[in-house]
Amino acid sequence: MTTADLREPRTGSAILRTALRRNAGAMAWGTVLMGLYQAGETAFPIALGLIVEHTLRERSLASLAWSVAALAVIITTVSLSWRFGMRILQKANTTEAHRWRVRVADCGLQPVARDVDLKSGEVLTIATEDADQTADIIEVVPLLISSLVAVLITAVALGIASVWLGLLVIVGTVAILSVLSLLSKRIGDGTREQQARVARAGAKVADLITGLRPLHGFGGNHAAFRSYRRVSTEARNQAITVAKVNGAYAGAALALNAVLAAAVTLAAGWLALDGRITIGQLVMAVGLAQFIIEPLKLFSEMPKYVMIARASAERMALVLAAPPVTTPGGGRPSPGGDLEVDGVRYGSLRELKLHVPAGEFVAIAACHAREAADLAAILAVKVPPDAYEGVVRIGGHELKDLSVEAVREHLLVNPYDAEIFAGTLRTNIDPAGTGRTVAEAVEASLLTDVVALHPDGLDHEVRDRGANLSGGQRQRLSLARALAADPAILVLHDPTTAVDAVTEQLIARNLARLRRGRTLIVITGSPALLDAAGRVLFIDGGAVTAEGTHRDLLATDDTYRRAVAR
Repeated sequence: MTTADLREPRTGSAILRTALRRNAGAMAWGTVLMGLYQAGETAFPIALGLIVEHTLRERSLASLAWSVAALAVIITTVSLSWRFGMRILQKANTTEAHRWRVRVADCGLQPVARDVDLKSGEVLTIATEDADQTADIIEVVPLLISSLVAVLITAVALGIASVWLGLLVIVGTVAILSVLSLLSKRIGDGTREQQARVARAGAKVADLITGLRPLHGFGGNHAAFRSYRRVSTEARNQAITVAKVNGAYAGAALALNAVLAAAVTLAAGWLALDGRITIGQLVMAVGLAQFIIEPLKLFSEMPKYVMIARASAERMALVLAAPPVTTPGGGRPSPGGDLEVDGVRYGSLRELKLHVPAGEFVAIAACHAREAADLAAILAVKVPPDAYEGVVRIGGHELKDLSVEAVREHLLVNPYDAEIFAGTLRTNIDPAGTGRTVAEAVEASLLTDVVALHPDGLDHEVRDRGANLSGGQRQRLSLARALAADPAILVLHDPTTAVDAVTEQLIARNLARLRRGRTLIVITGSPALLDAAGRVLFIDGGAVTAEGTHRDLLATDDTYRRAVAR
């Protein structure tokens, strides 16, 4: 296991502790400012009581002026402390959520290094909703402490006026929290299950979108939609259950807080009538009874948010603490671009052997689509090296001795169904923003007509999954992105299945020209691409059965001719 894996939080509690420790400074300042805010809020009814008491006794304009000035100071303190306190806490919250999103996404992008029984849609939900809810703990703790400050100040102030009033606030607060803690546990359990079901529904949607065209082809779309409706209904029912528990929690909290406030008010009124507290103390008690509802509500809601944060953190731990499928190496390929597959047995592949020297343009034609898919998966490091027999070497080094990051820097496998992201044409082609080979990539992929079609050119907006582009445009955009990356070894899997024959012919010539001197491997059945390659390897029965130029193989190998001739 790598050092990074050892440092990875293993449980939800560890994730929360990491978040709290990492933001201790921001939380300390936020707690001070929010505590000052709550103290100022509490001081307002106390000050009013003192002003009434003092004014009734002295009846002086000067005393009234000083009282107004004191109230102005309190109001200013309340306003500024709330504004800056929440600014600090929300910035820390947003930053921490971003950190966890990046961590989860990083694990999701390394399928070889993690054995997670979650689909991409579930990982997406964890990286968004669960990361946000986990980071909420940074706001929850300071707000919890500041609310406690308000309750304690209220209890002390009322206790000075009458011990019974102070005890009433303390006992009432403990009773309220005891009742609500039971409901908060149910909310945590329900939220965990709700997030899991929402994630499964999201994964089902992702699968449906990806396979919608083939589903329509063999008439399986109705069964798939029924399957999604069932998963979605389960998620909806669980959401309703959680909403009911949340509603019960909020209603109970509000009712109990109101009962406590009413009890304090009535008790203060009775003590005033009995002459045991003054009129000023009565005003203070009534004001505090009205004020205490808000911090009590906040204070009583915090356990719920703590349970939600813990439930989300535990779901993130499913990804972050997942055991490695294999232990990746730490080496890097040697400069150059040679690729060797030696005796690989995996899936439909049987003792596959091939060698592509650096700088060569080789096309690989497979008799069966499964053979092409298995080879692409191995080269893309989607299959761990110890999951298949044989050896794959890049730049003279075995794949198992190289880190996943180093392999992907050196070798890029662009699948036929590569994702298109929301943004612009430019950001899809050049996500890093280097801009060094964008123009050449656009020209080679024949994306020039798409760029010229829109006034914004490369800055034309692209919707999520390329929804505003045709299938051919999406495929050419994906090809342009792969070419712009300019890796030492570029593997293209069926890069032109959605374009017409004329465009395909032009793209084949452009690929040969642009990648001259750089290793290019195209796994395809396209005659245009096969003809443009310097050498063609034909895989049948999981092994290379023929090798030569496209035209030579057409003339000498009947199986090859039947497989690729159109």
